[in-house]
Amino acid sequence: MADFMSGFWSIYITVLTVLGIAGCALLLWSQSKIKTKLSASGEAESTGHVWDEGLSELNNPMPRWWMWLFYITIVFGVVYLVLYPGLGSFVGKLGWTSAGEYKDELKVADAEYGPLFEKFQKTDLKLLAADPQARAIGERLFLTYCAQCHGSDARGNKGYPNLTDTDWLYGGDPEVIKATLIKGRNGVMPPMGAAIGSEKEIENVAHYVLSLSGSTADPIKAAFGKEKFGVCAACHGADGKGNQALGAPNLTDKTWLYGSSVATIMETIRGGRNNVMPAFDEFLGDAKIHLLTAYIWGKSNTSTLPPENK
Repeated sequence: MADFMSGFWSIYITVLTVLGIAGCALLLWSQSKIKTKLSASGEAESTGHVWDEGLSELNNPMPRWWMWLFYITIVFGVVYLVLYPGLGSFVGKLGWTSAGEYKDELKVADAEYGPLFEKFQKTDLKLLAADPQARAIGERLFLTYCAQCHGSDARGNKGYPNLTDTDWLYGGDPEVIKATLIKGRNGVMPPMGAAIGSEKEIENVAHYVLSLSGSTADPIKAAFGKEKFGVCAACHGADGKGNQALGAPNLTDKTWLYGSSVATIMETIRGGRNNVMPAFDEFLGDAKIHLLTAYIWGKSNTSTLPPENK
């Protein structure tokens, strides 16, 4: 990455840009010097291209008004590159940056909506989840920042948890959900293939894992896999019910993050999994995270909400 941050690339981009603009200007100037060539009959010479038996293309230069439009475009481009960033690392005379404009827009939004967020921030999360206005704002925040992974309906996808059920890797209390949004999560299932042994033994463990949730599994393979499951018990527990302190999934229900086929479970055992939930603390701030927490908690606790909020 350091190679792309060196001064060479700034010079390279600047030279290409300047040469491109100068080349366009030179081309226009050269074309403006071309005079119309007339044939013996006094008409402009033909280029030799004829369509529909009588439609000829004449060798006329561009109209002057059209050429001046190109000159104006070039002048505009030069003025823009002087005022705004565009020539390598040159920041422009106005010192404009997209990050600066974004911060200015945030200041305007905070001034307008800050009092509303502050009011909601003082409200208990469970009460906030029942507030129609708060849920509407929370939904917009969710669709903007969370739907890309968890889906617009919050039901998740392969590798991304369903937020509408009651199965939580780290716990479903509002404060735990809030901590997840603030700090993020890094769920690591280490590769266990070497610890378990051969492919046959990995397959046996996969069948035993399936049997824990009452799913269809080969009983003989599951029986052989039970002993080897001991290396998994450190995180998932001897009974396979998981450990929310570690984010280790409960294997006794039928909720599967990556799928419940033997091949998928074997893949997980063999190679492990590494899921990252990004931290939103600095990006969203306490007030927005508070609203977002209430909305997410409400998605899996619809029975506690008034009918119009479900």
